[in-house]
Amino acid sequence: MSKVTKDMTISQVLMMDKGTASIFMNHGMYCLGCPSASGESIQDACAVHGIDVDTLIKDLNEYLEKGE
Repeated sequence: MSKVTKDMTISQVLMMDKGTASIFMNHGMYCLGCPSASGESIQDACAVHGIDVDTLIKDLNEYLEKGE
């Protein structure tokens, strides 16, 4: 399984595993279906929403590692 990186888009991660949606929402990112979800990086989205990108990336990768 690929690792999530800061330069990926939200939609790229959702295509890897739709279960990651709950991780994004737990971190306060409810914009999963908005146009920016496929156009801006996770890092940029976190900056806009005031979310710690490193914690989000860590949680996404831990979730994906458990699913393997």
